[in-house]
Amino acid sequence: MPVGDNRLPVQTMRLNRREMLRLTALTGASLVGTLVFGCGSEEEASKVVPSATPPTPAPSGFFDSDGVKIHYETFGEGRPIVLVHGLTSDLAVNWVAPTWIETLSSVRRVIALDNRGHGQSDKPHDREAYAGDKMSQDVLRLMDYLGIEKADLFGYSMGAYISLDLLAHHPERFDSAILGGIGEGFTFDAPETIQAISDAFAADDPSQISDPWGKAFRASAEVMVPENDLKALAACVFHLGEPIDYAALASVDIPVLVVVGANDILARTPSELAAAIPNSKLVTIPDTDHTSVVVDQRFKEAVLTFLKEP
Repeated sequence: MPVGDNRLPVQTMRLNRREMLRLTALTGASLVGTLVFGCGSEEEASKVVPSATPPTPAPSGFFDSDGVKIHYETFGEGRPIVLVHGLTSDLAVNWVAPTWIETLSSVRRVIALDNRGHGQSDKPHDREAYAGDKMSQDVLRLMDYLGIEKADLFGYSMGAYISLDLLAHHPERFDSAILGGIGEGFTFDAPETIQAISDAFAADDPSQISDPWGKAFRASAEVMVPENDLKALAACVFHLGEPIDYAALASVDIPVLVVVGANDILARTPSELAAAIPNSKLVTIPDTDHTSVVVDQRFKEAVLTFLKEP
């Protein structure tokens, strides 16, 4: 649950993807009509008609992920790295405000998305919309949409949880991974606690919330991103109670960096997570917790050193 104040303006394109596709379709139909019905002169008919070129995705905007509109932004050039933010946050708060974009775009082409239920992406209120691999599939579909075959991966908190699913089931899509603010689970991931947090998000009157975890998460959601859709978060949080496939993680052979604050009470036993993934390294940042570590320069230096390693 990282913090930040600055908001990231949406970069818009002059012609959105739907309009581009419609224009391509109309142009293609005109060409077919000319060829089939013989309209135009023999000289025109003898000309080679170039095939339509698919529109190039905008550097920032939206794409469709199996019916859910997902917002994304890209920055810089070079090898790609995909950033996945935490619960109750968004790409602006998790990555822009703490200067992660500025830091990483000096060495990578940075791609960040607003997870479904967050930021400028669609916010389903149905629990099933976040279940299983739906959130990790948003990441893969974004990579496919942008024509990215492989990338580095960086997830924080819930984003790290999503990243674990990607590593377990799609390791071939990534060159390396950074997992921040997570251990072999979360200290709040017991079913009854997840339910209490969901109830707290959905509560009409926050003064009636008695569960301490529920109070903390509700306050985080309201302070971190005031525009948060609390009903969407109430559905999304159940994703964090789903089990991690440790058997699959044991086969991951790419470099993995696990980073946590020394005083992080949300990330449960990060050393066990690092031990479960071959070729992984654990870095603990002293005097930081789940929130303060996000802005800590030592975290950034650890990540930059990791990304520069062969």
